Amino acid sequence: MLKENGYRTIHCGKAHFGARTTPGADPINMGFDVNIAGGANGAPGSYLGTKNFGEGSRFAVQGLEKYYGQDIFITEALTREAITEMEKSVKMDKPFYLYMSHYAVHTPYDDDKRFSQKYRGRYDEQLKTGLNENEARYAALVEGMDKSLGDILDYLQKNPEVAQNTILLFMSDNGGQGLNNVRQGVANRDQNYPARGGKGSAFMGGVREPMMVYWPGVTKPNTECSQRVIIEDFYPTILDMAGVKKYTTHQVIDGVSFADVLKSPEKTKDRVLIWHFPNLWGESQNKEEGYGAYSAILKGDYHLIYTWETRQIRLYNVKKDISEQNDLSQTMPDKVKELTAELSDYLRERDAQRPSLKATGEVIPFPDEQ
Repeated sequence: MLKENGYRTIHCGKAHFGARTTPGADPINMGFDVNIAGGANGAPGSYLGTKNFGEGSRFAVQGLEKYYGQDIFITEALTREAITEMEKSVKMDKPFYLYMSHYAVHTPYDDDKRFSQKYRGRYDEQLKTGLNENEARYAALVEGMDKSLGDILDYLQKNPEVAQNTILLFMSDNGGQGLNNVRQGVANRDQNYPARGGKGSAFMGGVREPMMVYWPGVTKPNTECSQRVIIEDFYPTILDMAGVKKYTTHQVIDGVSFADVLKSPEKTKDRVLIWHFPNLWGESQNKEEGYGAYSAILKGDYHLIYTWETRQIRLYNVKKDISEQNDLSQTMPDKVKELTAELSDYLRERDAQRPSLKATGEVIPFPDEQ
């Protein structure tokens, strides 16, 4: 849509839009003019230029061959390429959309030697012990991303006319890992603490994420906005920011623009958030910790989770209980009825796919049919 409205569209880094051999494996087929190192893989074969970014493996990163054999981390290589493409756009006198999608901080935790040494042996007050090697490398991956963002901001500051017309949106795509011993196996003390769960989980640790916005002339430094937003809100928001008002889509737009909220952060809206994940995912199907097929709704202070396979319903007050340890489903039946009805009505309205049991083919009932 941005491309149709005169923008030069750039993808940089992890794509993971579609499986190998499908059109979605190539970001060019998704509307980008430029693709830097994006493919079907959801992680890099290696972060290291000295290992050719995993060349020869099924997770090999393509498109960065100029850096093969060099002592360079992929985060740095992607940043250099992104800035080069921004410079090209400016020289072409074209507005640009840069989707900067780092492979960091995904596994494998290769050693970014620029930053890792400062974290080795560091004492962690939360764990009451020192960081292990995994954690030191993870911290270095985070700092590498921080440097990348700083380098992009430095480029903009050196080009004030570009900076005044550039909006930056920064967010994570999911919660941090919670099952891979990143935090030395200490229960519920991973990097999402005090939120429960991690990437892939229905709990807050899987879906509650950091976000920052820089919008010249609109957002103010050191301010916060408590408005809830969700990933599908980005599509209408970015089009709104770009001044694209009239457009048609093949799919229903679930998102709502939050541009007005950024302009007036005191005017927050009572945004109901809904998640629907009718699939199995990842290295764990620990349903107790929110993994596996689920649907969920967050309305006001209450977070209701429906686990499709077990048909279990859980309810939490995330304002009072961010760790989601106190299940209120048995003591607040009216709230359960309200939220399961709203969640189920939404799924029916969208004709949402539901899981079925392989053994019998039975389609699992909606949450309000329990």
